[in-house]
Amino acid sequence: MKRFKLTLRARIFMSMLLIILVSFFITGAIYFQHFKNENELYHQERLKRKEYAINESINYFLRDESIGAETDSIVMLFDTKICELANINSLDINIYSLSGDMLISSNPELHENHIVPDKLGRTMLNAIERKPEQLLVKRKTDTMEYLSTYDYVHNSNNEPIAIINLPYFDTKSIHEKDQEKFLMRLSQTYFFLFIIAGVIAYFLSNYITSSLKAVGQKLKSIRINETNVPLKWKFDDEIGALVDEYNRMLEELEASAAILAKTERESAWREMAKQVAHEIKNPLTPMRLNVQHLEKTLKTEQSEKLREFTESMISQIDTLSGIAEAFSRFASMPELKSEEFGAREIIQRTAALYPEYNIQFHTEDKDILLKGDKDQLVRVMNNLINNAIQAVPEEREPEIRIGMKKREDHTVLISVSDNGSGIPDEQKDKIFEPRFTTKTKGMGLGLAMVKNIINGFGGEIWFETELGKGTTFYISLPGT
Repeated sequence: MKRFKLTLRARIFMSMLLIILVSFFITGAIYFQHFKNENELYHQERLKRKEYAINESINYFLRDESIGAETDSIVMLFDTKICELANINSLDINIYSLSGDMLISSNPELHENHIVPDKLGRTMLNAIERKPEQLLVKRKTDTMEYLSTYDYVHNSNNEPIAIINLPYFDTKSIHEKDQEKFLMRLSQTYFFLFIIAGVIAYFLSNYITSSLKAVGQKLKSIRINETNVPLKWKFDDEIGALVDEYNRMLEELEASAAILAKTERESAWREMAKQVAHEIKNPLTPMRLNVQHLEKTLKTEQSEKLREFTESMISQIDTLSGIAEAFSRFASMPELKSEEFGAREIIQRTAALYPEYNIQFHTEDKDILLKGDKDQLVRVMNNLINNAIQAVPEEREPEIRIGMKKREDHTVLISVSDNGSGIPDEQKDKIFEPRFTTKTKGMGLGLAMVKNIINGFGGEIWFETELGKGTTFYISLPGT
């Protein structure tokens, strides 16, 4: 059975709703507890205010009366007054003697049903005596819980003559009604807030996942041999970081694809060069031998014409042989030797092979050592010098300059400059490709071979050019 899996959008949406619900629950619980405490405090203060008002009424009633703590006098004095005060304040009132005996009550059923005590214990009397103001306590019976206040009743001489008790029975029901109202209002408010938060969470989850989905669709559409469009993101956030990483990956992929394509092209050219060299070389040797044999065996009177013919044929065969040799060299570069040699002597010796062009060589470093194959460096310099000479138009006098210096990072920089026509912009990217040439002669393998040799040295080659003024090729090689 396939297990049901939630999508990322659904997980984000459910997580947001869960966070909202938990936060609502915690906030509601805090508010409810706060309301409950405040409500209880309100009713306690309300009871105290009523008790204070009743005491004030009793004090006013007793200000002209000279009465002591005698039980009969108190009962007779409060017999009618106690009921009147209870009705006015909507509270039951009980009067106890100073020794704690019940004297009179506005509601006798309270002590008959043992809701309020008939006699106050010593602990309660001591608590009343120690309390400077009225004493507020919670009392419990088998059927209810209520608040109750106790305080002294004083005569005109400010002497305590009795204890007044006010039980507050409606507290719990009032609390419950107030709490129900509060919970109802809170639930309604939270319901609307939850709906609004849910809508916001839905759109927010869609917004987040749509961005990720866009990245996913782009990742699916990546093709190595095609142009991949980078993503745009205007916010500097986590998704922006993901988009930046995607765009960086595209750049690396394009660079890798270019290197791969170049490698594949060079590999294909090498393979083709091998085949071409093989196919050309095979018939050339017997052709040359046959022409030479023909030259010896034909009649002497035809020797002049024969000489012209055979020389032309041998020249063409040598040309084809040279082309085959160039292909063969490109297809299989010899293994580089690893030896230390003086770069200055190699370059000077190579430049001396072109005395008719007055090549200028300048260097301030006498002892520059390179490690590698010096024969290969000779091939590189020969190729670059030949290219520089051929790049100069016929109407100009060639000015070929070679420079060499050792840099601070211990690499050796060699430059070959000419005053030729320069390289057009559309040809710059193809200059090191095997098949590319700007000359009417040659196979276009020279600079590709040069680059392969320089790579074998662990160096790099580049050029700077200006149309109509000339080109400079730079070679950077690791020194010793």
